[in-house]
Amino acid sequence: MAENSEPAPVMAPVEDFARDSLHLLPLDMIPLCTPGLWRAKLIKNSRLRTVVELFRDRASGSGQIEINDLPKAFLTDRDDMADDLRVLDKLATLSSFDVYSLRIELRNLNIPVDDHRKLSLSAAKRVELTEYMRSFTRPLLEFVYGRADQRIADVSDILQMLSSPSRAEALKNLNTLVSRLRISLHDLPKFLEDYGDIFLSLGYFRQCLDHVVPDVHRFLAWLAEIRQMDQIMRDQPMQQLLDGVSADLTAITSSVTGRFESFDRRFQDFWTDINADSFREITRAVTAHHTTLGGVMCGLTVKMDLWKERFPTAGGGPLRRIEFVTSEMQPGLDKIRDLEQTAAKT
Repeated sequence: MAENSEPAPVMAPVEDFARDSLHLLPLDMIPLCTPGLWRAKLIKNSRLRTVVELFRDRASGSGQIEINDLPKAFLTDRDDMADDLRVLDKLATLSSFDVYSLRIELRNLNIPVDDHRKLSLSAAKRVELTEYMRSFTRPLLEFVYGRADQRIADVSDILQMLSSPSRAEALKNLNTLVSRLRISLHDLPKFLEDYGDIFLSLGYFRQCLDHVVPDVHRFLAWLAEIRQMDQIMRDQPMQQLLDGVSADLTAITSSVTGRFESFDRRFQDFWTDINADSFREITRAVTAHHTTLGGVMCGLTVKMDLWKERFPTAGGGPLRRIEFVTSEMQPGLDKIRDLEQTAAKT
């Protein structure tokens, strides 16, 4: 019998989605003793508290539990669970679970990872970020080849292209590049790997920013509508609360956008005067902002995603809107604000 149904859409594998996420941490990459936790995840909820997600499916939804309540769910070896709780309590303090923040934070917390490939973006995400990478790859290709019209599908393509330049002029320019960077041709692959990774991280966070800022703007317009409702116009404390939420979100998005503009200027300066010191400086600058960028992007994304889920048409009556702002949007917003303020001063 002929099959007339449309093919199912191709979805990203669950493990890729988790690896590329800001708010999910698959616990199979963490050395835990309790087998039941190996398939669980740490997640950031709407209040930016870290909880354990034991299962998720369409029928049952998300099965979440507080970290301190895990012994009640796993009546196994208490010593193993006690050791695991100490590790999970450390992880709960992290502001984001993106791979770039985890590289830094897991090292700081002295928590080993059995497979460091898990601390890299998925192949699908790297391809997805190709357009974001063009602004970073174009100057490099122009420097070596005199043009940037080569087809690049992934950062690894640059490595392959530059490792065996096709023209004598390109090889000459490549020698000029390594000379200015004070490295040898033998060290060039490592430089290209570092170059690609540091700017891939910027592309990743910039994509997060580009996704969340329009949502914040729509949310602020939705928030402004509440202020015009009769019940709210007569409630001065509620007006002040709404003002505070609006001011925090506006300040956060403006500040983090300014940080990316600063990175762009540093990047342009590097290609204006290529040298080893300037590359080390821009690498240090970007890496120093990984955890704060991750934390701010994670917090904003979690909150905006929940708002879109609860109010898909940006509607809702005044009481329902107020309840959402007070119970879901305001709690934890101060953490995002304080994190961004600290980062902006760095």
